[in-house]
Amino acid sequence: MAQTRSRFLRSLVAGVMLCAMPLAFAQGAYPDHPIKLVVPFPPGGATDILGRVLASAMGQAMGQPMVVENRAGAGTILGAGLVAKSPADGYTLLLTSNTTFTLNPSLRETLPYDPLRSYALLGSVADMGLVLVVNPRLVSARTLKDFVAEVQAAPGKYSYGSFGVGSTVYFGAEMLKSAASLQMLHVPYSGSSFSMTALMGGQVPVAVDTVVATAPFIKAGKIQPIAALTPKRLALLPQVPTVAESGYPGFEMGSWFALVAPAGLPAAVQARLEKTLADVMADSQVRQQLVDVGLSPNWSDGKALRERIETELPQMRATVRRADIHAE
Repeated sequence: MAQTRSRFLRSLVAGVMLCAMPLAFAQGAYPDHPIKLVVPFPPGGATDILGRVLASAMGQAMGQPMVVENRAGAGTILGAGLVAKSPADGYTLLLTSNTTFTLNPSLRETLPYDPLRSYALLGSVADMGLVLVVNPRLVSARTLKDFVAEVQAAPGKYSYGSFGVGSTVYFGAEMLKSAASLQMLHVPYSGSSFSMTALMGGQVPVAVDTVVATAPFIKAGKIQPIAALTPKRLALLPQVPTVAESGYPGFEMGSWFALVAPAGLPAAVQARLEKTLADVMADSQVRQQLVDVGLSPNWSDGKALRERIETELPQMRATVRRADIHAE
């Protein structure tokens, strides 16, 4: 009798443990190996810097390394398309800008992704200002008024560099060309570092780029800021007036960044990622890291991100028509 009872108890305990194992596995399995964070820009730019800050903090919080993989090309389309087609298991994420969500869709009829349906939207992360800068050896203007006069006096003489067709800086420059009736040739580069190198080397006399990329060279005296494209002056460059206050009221163009995953993410995995992102973005040290390089921390959840995209898409399509912007 005692042996029978003992065998019954062992069987009962074993059964309970077997039943509990799937639950424990489901709760604790993710993540059980490194997570890939795709950044659709070259190394060294603002998005890459932001990606490495997030990857370090989120990886530490989740107990697995988060590894940045730069997949630059076609104005974020290459990297965005890759992630859209990746398995929805939480091991491939995309950190990208409004170029992906609202600018490319307003310029191009065909894309390898849909800005809303292709992704699980995890949240917004940060905003960033853009700056019009010049090579001071090639452009004599130091104010936007003088810059407009100088460029208008020599139609077709000036070219400007950007980090690609469809990028925020391309949009900003084309909007400025339209607003001020300027003729400048667009010279696209594959990233901020290449555009800034070309500007300082004299291959192009003008550029629009991010405050993150331009601020170190402005402070070193290698390039000259003309105007910020933001509605308010930039904290990192408070001496630089905005386009709006320099004679073009209402002018505004900037970058913002968001974290997404392939659509169809399991609910538990999505919840884990959303909470980790929210916690990381609430961390004062992480926020200070972003501020120090010129980014403005601006977390919002996936629902707010969706609303932002849905609101901005028609606005950008209207901007494309009004400023006659083309995908070239």
